[in-house]
Amino acid sequence: MENLKANVILDAKGLACPMPIVKTKKSMNTLEAGQVLEVQATDKGSKSDIKAWAQSSGHQYLGTIEEGEVLKHYLRKSSDDETSEKKHPHIIKNEELEKKLETNENIVVLDVREAAEYAFNHIPNAINIPLGELEDRLNELNKENEIFVVCRTASRSDLAAQKLSEKGFTNVSNVVPGMSQWSGQTTGI
Repeated sequence: MENLKANVILDAKGLACPMPIVKTKKSMNTLEAGQVLEVQATDKGSKSDIKAWAQSSGHQYLGTIEEGEVLKHYLRKSSDDETSEKKHPHIIKNEELEKKLETNENIVVLDVREAAEYAFNHIPNAINIPLGELEDRLNELNKENEIFVVCRTASRSDLAAQKLSEKGFTNVSNVVPGMSQWSGQTTGI
């Protein structure tokens, strides 16, 4: 694997979501089309996050190599006509979701954060399916339900909402700004 050459190496070690994505996006903007970015991260969630971000932004996710605690993610910058970062069109503010939950509407809250994040603090009755597992666990969700997707900062949840829509879920909303500013009821360990 020594022959893997990147045009730019980004050090995102020690950073937690969403910072590896934020720094990746900034670095990607400095590259020319066709160049390769190596992102070095220690956040285990970065593997699914960076892959999903690359897919949503049109850049090419090449793969990840694990070297001890360090994950080396490789991305190829696409040309302008290849890229256009998509955002899920349906969003709901934290306060609106809180009101829906108070009126006890029959809704599903899908929390796509990692299991440890969820365990310590989550919306009561939320279903936890981390973003990296979503594709393999779609059968746990009902396409007929109204689904509100939440994460810490509305970034992973945006990617998850896009994925659900691609897979035929028609009533999906991204919760903005997410758990980092959630003031409603929570539960946890």
